[in-house]
Amino acid sequence: MKNPIIYRISQITGFLLGARFFMTVLLTFALYVSTFFLFNQEESLRNFVFDFKVHGIIFCSVLSILAGGIINQFYDREKDHVIKPFRTRFQRFLDQKYFLYAYLALNLFSLGIAFLISPRVVLFFVVYQFMMWFYSHKLSRLLVINNLTFVALTLYPFFGMLVYYQTFSVQIFMMAVYLFLMLLLIDIIKDTITKSADKVFGYTTVPNFFGDRPAQSINTFLLLCAFAVSALITDWLGLGRIMGWYFLCGIGVIIAVIYLIFDGKNHSKILALNLLRIWIFIGIIAMLTDGIVLKY
Repeated sequence: MKNPIIYRISQITGFLLGARFFMTVLLTFALYVSTFFLFNQEESLRNFVFDFKVHGIIFCSVLSILAGGIINQFYDREKDHVIKPFRTRFQRFLDQKYFLYAYLALNLFSLGIAFLISPRVVLFFVVYQFMMWFYSHKLSRLLVINNLTFVALTLYPFFGMLVYYQTFSVQIFMMAVYLFLMLLLIDIIKDTITKSADKVFGYTTVPNFFGDRPAQSINTFLLLCAFAVSALITDWLGLGRIMGWYFLCGIGVIIAVIYLIFDGKNHSKILALNLLRIWIFIGIIAMLTDGIVLKY
């Protein structure tokens, strides 16, 4: 007989993993840090805290991201069963219909809040939610488009906050390019690790279509581009700022990732993937610390 408490905990864990809850928490943190310390450079903390429109937009983003995680796992569940057995084992404690109910509820709740803010915000999130569904349903299986769409959808809420505050500058543009390259690298390296499963389940990825050597060359080219962008941003910011040191140290990280990629072993690719993920998280912390120092 099943222990009801353990069963409920397993159901909740399965739902959180299916909705990419922990990744959503990280994206929410990144949204708040970038909004206050990068896009919103003039407003005081007090005004920001009581700007309910901004909190509403970020909350709509969070709900939409959770819904996107659910619909993505719905379409990828067969592949995830092979490459992520631990997560899918927990997800089996809930029927797929409950995930779909949650997907619809999160999207509708998000649009309801957006409607209270403005019609333009509603349109913004309708496009976002549609594209996340379309990516999961169709685009995730298309060569190159899958990688570019993944990165674009990850950056979409940040682009929305940038437009909201109309904070356009060369510095922000270059940081966006750097983040774009990092996320694109993460997605392509991930595809090299899951190459066999992707091929079996009909996902046309860069490593499957071109082969390991060309994929390695593409990753190296992207890393060299990130190297150049990092060097430019370091020169602009200088070493008097924490973010300047972050991008300077990023050059060393990029060199380490190039070495790991050329090593060619699967565990080296996993290490490179995790190194890039950790480096993005460190970047969020560096931005937070740098912003606090500059503002206060």
